[in-house]
Amino acid sequence: MERLQIQKEAEEFVDELASIKGHEFLQKERDLISKAYVVASKAHEGMVRFSGEPFINHPKEVARILASLGMDVVTITAGLLHDVVEDSEGKVTLDDVIKIFGREIARIVDGVTKVSSINPPVGMSDMKRKIETIQKMFLAMAEDMRVIFVKLADRLHNMRTIQYVRDEEKKRYKALETLEIYAPIAHKLGIHSIKSELEDLAFKVLYPEEYYMLKRLVAEKKKEREARTKEYMDILKAALEEHGIEAKIEGRYKHYYSIWRKMKERGKRFEEIYDLIAVRAIVKDVPTCYSVLGIVHSIWPPLPGRIKDYIAAPKSNGYKSLHTTVITQYGEPLEIQIRDERMHVEAEYGLIAHWIYKEKPDLKSAQEWFERLLEWRKEISQGIVGIDDIKKELQMDEVFVFTPKGEIKHLPKGATPIDFAYTIHTEIGHHFAGAKVNGKMVPIDYQLQNGDVVEIIVNRNSSGPSLDWLKYAKSPRTKAKIRRFFKEKFGGELVERGKDILRKISKKLGRSLEEILEIDGLKRIREGLSDREFFMKIGEGTITFQDLLEAITGEKTQTKRKRRRKISTSSSPVVVGNLKNIEVHIAKCCNPIMGDPIVGVVSRRGITIHRINCKNLKGIDEDRIFDAQWVTDVVGSFDAFLRIVVVKRSDIGNLINHIGDHGVDFVSAKILTPNREPTIVKVHVKVRDTKELSILMNNLKNHKCVMSVERVVE
Repeated sequence: MERLQIQKEAEEFVDELASIKGHEFLQKERDLISKAYVVASKAHEGMVRFSGEPFINHPKEVARILASLGMDVVTITAGLLHDVVEDSEGKVTLDDVIKIFGREIARIVDGVTKVSSINPPVGMSDMKRKIETIQKMFLAMAEDMRVIFVKLADRLHNMRTIQYVRDEEKKRYKALETLEIYAPIAHKLGIHSIKSELEDLAFKVLYPEEYYMLKRLVAEKKKEREARTKEYMDILKAALEEHGIEAKIEGRYKHYYSIWRKMKERGKRFEEIYDLIAVRAIVKDVPTCYSVLGIVHSIWPPLPGRIKDYIAAPKSNGYKSLHTTVITQYGEPLEIQIRDERMHVEAEYGLIAHWIYKEKPDLKSAQEWFERLLEWRKEISQGIVGIDDIKKELQMDEVFVFTPKGEIKHLPKGATPIDFAYTIHTEIGHHFAGAKVNGKMVPIDYQLQNGDVVEIIVNRNSSGPSLDWLKYAKSPRTKAKIRRFFKEKFGGELVERGKDILRKISKKLGRSLEEILEIDGLKRIREGLSDREFFMKIGEGTITFQDLLEAITGEKTQTKRKRRRKISTSSSPVVVGNLKNIEVHIAKCCNPIMGDPIVGVVSRRGITIHRINCKNLKGIDEDRIFDAQWVTDVVGSFDAFLRIVVVKRSDIGNLINHIGDHGVDFVSAKILTPNREPTIVKVHVKVRDTKELSILMNNLKNHKCVMSVERVVE
């Protein structure tokens, strides 16, 4: 009777999966899934999860998620079986899976088991555990991409039920691992739907106060936002119908973690984030996409430099779409995405789309991924790249550039010609001598832009890269190749150089090198590194002199930035047009001080004062910009920042004393080039106006230890 009951449940579950997928299974497919259900039910019989529900509910939910993503029957079956080897108390072995279901399904189950079965020995650090997780995951993914699809579905359901985990430390670790490893991999694979939900679930665990605060703020504006979005959608739909174009128009809202990260990165409040919504038009084919783009720009003016053609130049994960940002009738920016149905499926499901369309996932991008995964695994094991490097590369935005032959190369945003050279070939990178962009020579620190045509100039007689290149390289991959070169050729020298730097610090502190190495701060920096790797990273400059001082003393060399005080126009040093009783804020992006030519920009939180030449004014609607003047009889102090080059590091103390002698408030100094002389220092001071700052700068320029002084922004 029990066997018949399980068989009946299996048949009902297969029907449910078919309903989720939107089509019936073939009989042999039904039999396969049904058999997996029976095996999983017996394997997990009597077992319960933290929530108290039967364990079988978890693999069932994983199978549902995979079905909702449109995965093939083999992957769905593997999803049902993904825990039978690890969590069946020995009832089912991998050999059993091979005999019953074949090697293809067994390979996926084994891959998921290997990634999941990381039980760290006592004393293993979080860093080493993360490294082991990534290594196992990358190896399994390189063998069969479907391993990571099952693992992502597994992690998604575990995060949906993480509130039942009683161990707070374990809960936070799982959430952090999700945010640092699983969500970025989903992003890199183009699986937007999973990536967004994983981020929000992890955000809720790691930052509950911020999560619920943001949830409340979003809810408060929900009706207003939905009404505004519907208005934009109706306007666009009507315009397209006038031109005889059929389109599916959708509104899209940013998820909580995305909003929070944008607030942090830009230093803004929720009310200042304008691009919370986007409108999407899904049409029949590529030519219609471009027609719709023209119609959109006839309705609303586009922001210069914000039109992105990912159809002509897809992202490295295969993403295709047209993006444009326009200024609406309300003066707010609005992103509009235009794509056809196939592009839409690929945008939501990434590489999974090739299983949805029953294609072999043999895209060039997928092949590059496999190769990169194996490279990463090798580089991690050799200590060439660390966990932070991998996380950065997974999360980076991209630019696309062209070789002289027209081949597209995807690079991290902010990449320089050195990054491009190493993308072509490691030896090209090692012998880099210069670059032409769009036919013109550019400096080594030039940031490549979308659409640039890049030509690398090589010097075959050069002895190899310079350690200084690490400052200009943006890609962790480029930095890894440069480090590998020095590790292989000059490893011993770098180790000795690192030891010498630490010996000098220990001597100044009157302590031995051995005592210094036992300081908790240094132990944190050394986590996951051997002694040789640690000294080498110091020698090559990856761990800076400033990093070491902060770790040893426990004090930051630069004071934390204080929240800028709000000032109302009643006591404000600024008058903005005829506007009254509005909060005024000083922009952090350009740090205007009294005497600078300025303008005021209207935002949801009041008026923000910018210098008239601030680069962030580009793209802001002119209706939001007002003339502004300083009120000279209001006394106050303003933040100013100077980039100063001194002859020697030892001159920095004299420099700070010299600033104090002129009656200017010194706030902080940050050494930008701790391992090089002349030394560059960024100094933060408080001044009354541009006149006082000008006098200070002229006096500093005449000081014997100072080579140059220039005003910079924060």
